[in-house]
Order: sequence, then structure tokens, then C-alpha cells
Amino acid sequence: MNKKKSSEANKKAKTNFTRRKFISTSIWSAGAISIIPRHVLGKGFLAPSDRINLGFIGLGKQSRGLASRFIGETEAQIVAGCDVWTTKTAWFENHVNTLYAEKRKATGHKGIETYGEYQKLLNRKDIDAVVIATPDNWHARQAIDAMNAGKDVYCEKPLSLKILEGIQMVQATRSTKKVLQTGSMQRSWENFRKACELIRNGYLGEIKKILVNVGDPAVPYNLSKEPTPKEIDWNRWCGPAPLLDYNHRLAPSNNDVKFWPDWRLFEETGGGILCDWGAHMFDIVQWALGMDRSGPVRYLPPSDPSAVRGLRMFYANGIEMVHEDFGRGWGVRFIGSEGTIDVSRSYLETDPVNILSAELKDSDTRLYHSDNHYQDWLDAIKNRTLPICDVETGHRSATVCNIANIAYKLRRPLEWNPEKEQFNGDSEANALRGRKNREF
Repeated sequence: MNKKKSSEANKKAKTNFTRRKFISTSIWSAGAISIIPRHVLGKGFLAPSDRINLGFIGLGKQSRGLASRFIGETEAQIVAGCDVWTTKTAWFENHVNTLYAEKRKATGHKGIETYGEYQKLLNRKDIDAVVIATPDNWHARQAIDAMNAGKDVYCEKPLSLKILEGIQMVQATRSTKKVLQTGSMQRSWENFRKACELIRNGYLGEIKKILVNVGDPAVPYNLSKEPTPKEIDWNRWCGPAPLLDYNHRLAPSNNDVKFWPDWRLFEETGGGILCDWGAHMFDIVQWALGMDRSGPVRYLPPSDPSAVRGLRMFYANGIEMVHEDFGRGWGVRFIGSEGTIDVSRSYLETDPVNILSAELKDSDTRLYHSDNHYQDWLDAIKNRTLPICDVETGHRSATVCNIANIAYKLRRPLEWNPEKEQFNGDSEANALRGRKNREF
């Protein structure tokens, strides 16, 4: 297929997919998009009617890249930020002002408003949508509060800390008719989309087994107690989680540290790297298999009680997925009757090699095509349609990760019902779908 025909096919496929999957299923009516007042804008700050005003909730290390993406690659305006660290609110304001100057050549910017309590940010009528980049224990509460306040939401992955929280997020998104994009941005990367399209269209033959290498399951909090810095409201940082002892590895006071904060490792605040990276890599498996509204139905943990790899997961169609290190870093290996595909952020390889060079036919299934995860969300806000990684998709991928954690914790086989979203005949496992949150 020549490039012109290929481009036309892609355009046609995307149009048909959009009409079929989104417009026909959307029950959302067009919502008004506010704009930032012209009197507070300087040179370089235009105010077209489709510009979307963003507030950031959670100004830690992840916010650095997110702010750069939204300012450098979209027309959205960042107008506010919120964090329980005064050091981070000050840093974020300076960071955003610098980005406007560097990426938009904007001068005369009068700064953004920052807050210590996210409810104050949500009370602003001029904010259309929020970007949530807090630790996982806060995602559900903040996203639901934001949607109830009339805001669309971009929420970092994994979408929720607990399965029941994810269910509540799906319900809230549907009832408020808001647009929620999950930050599993690999769906907007060409290599991952190509791998999934090859698999969806049978170029790998019948899928026999899938290996997914991501990090370890979550563990109980075990860091030593350190003095709590005066720059933080530690009670609010812990929020729904238990009130933990402060340690700088859990939550550093600034974003210039050379490590990613360790809250990801502990079950009180995160899901381990199993969830942190699993929300990326298991998500690609879900996409490739067409399981965005489902997931594995059987989980078999390794017999070794200390093992942090080896969990076997089975889909209803018999496909086996294993949490296993296959020696190539965080990534996925699809094993089919006609060959294999290895995919990660640094490689896309097939064996035999001619599978990778195969040209998709006009009759082949094409997946949602997004080259910019952030603009895709903004476009969905404007059009009131589903983004590439909507709330249900993010919830189901997070559920795979959360069940994996439960399986490693209980160390026994689990049977999962994706329709009812509960375990079959296992009250202890079902209790672990949620938790009693702390009042604070």
C-alpha cells in the first residue's frame, strides 16, 4: 500500500471508529468552555473561545513533565495549582511561568494562583478541568470531587488504589457526564499501537502466552520516622491513608531529588511498582486483546511465599499472561502461533522480522489513533466524546494490577468475575477490593 492510500485508509478508519465508538455512544451534551479573562493576560496569551483552563492538583515530580506537555503541546492554559507543600506550590508557580516564557514566548504573565487545599481550586468557576498527579491514595476522592464540581479530569495512572474506588470513579464519570482521561499515555505512542494492531488482526497468529515484566508488589510501610518538615501539612498529605510516620523518601520536600518518591512502593499510598508500571504494561495487553471492559478471570500466584514474580493470569478465552522478567526491562512479550512481539518504550521487535514490516490491509481493524495523549483529552472535552484511555479503560487496567497485588498477598488461586467485579466465593479477597479510609 502506498503512503497516500495508507494515509487515506487511516483517516477513514479513524473517522469510522470515532463515529461508531464515540459519537453514537456519547450521551454528553456540549458543555461551555470558559476562557481566561483578557485583562490578566500579557503578550503571548491569546484567549480563543476553545482554550481550556486547567488547574493542577498535586505538584510533585510528575507535574514537571505534565505542565511542560500541556504548555508546550496544547493550547490549554494552566491557571492554578494545589499542593500541601508550600515549597512545591512556590516551585510550580515559577516552573509554569518559565514554561510560558520558553515555550510560548509569553511575557507579562502575572502568575498563577496556588492553594494548599484542592477544594479551593475546585471552587473556581473559571477552571474547566483539572490534572490530578497526587499519590494514588488521593486519586478517587479528588477526581470524584472535581467531577461533582463540574470539572473534566486528567488523572494519573494507576487510576485508583483500590478496585471499589475505581468502580466509584466510573459511576461518577457517567453520572456527571464528565470526560476523564487516564494518564496511561503509551496508548498514544505509535510503537504500542502498531503492536496491538498486528495482534488484533492476527499477524501473530493465535496468542498462546504473554509475558509482562514490571516491578514488585506493594508492601506495608516500613520507613523509619524522621522529623516532619514545617513546609507540609502532613495530615492532609496522608489524607485517606493511615497517618504514617514522615520520611523524606516517602515524600521529599522538593522536586529536584534524583529519585522518584517511594510512596509508590507501599500499600497504604500506592500499589508497588507492580501497579505503577503495570498500569502501563498490563494496559497494553488489555488493548491488544480487546479486553478494555474485562480482564483475566483466574489468578494463580507462585508457590514460593516470598516470590515477587511468577503470578499467572488467565483470560476467559484461555490466554495466559505471566508476571515474569524476560530479560529486557519493563515491557511485554506476546507469544503467538506465528511468532513473537516484544514491545516497550525502547523497542518494538518481532520474530520473524517480517511480521513487523507487514502492511495493514484496508479490511483490518484499526485502533483509536492518538499521537498526543494530552491534546486527545482536550479534544474529547471540546467534543464531549470518550478519550483514548477513558475512565472504564483505566479502571479495568488498574483492576488487573490491584488483583495481582491481592493474589501475591493471599498466595492462593483467585477466581474473578469481570461482569460483577467481584471474586467468586472468597470473602477475604472481596474485602480487599476496598478499605476503610481514615477520617482527617
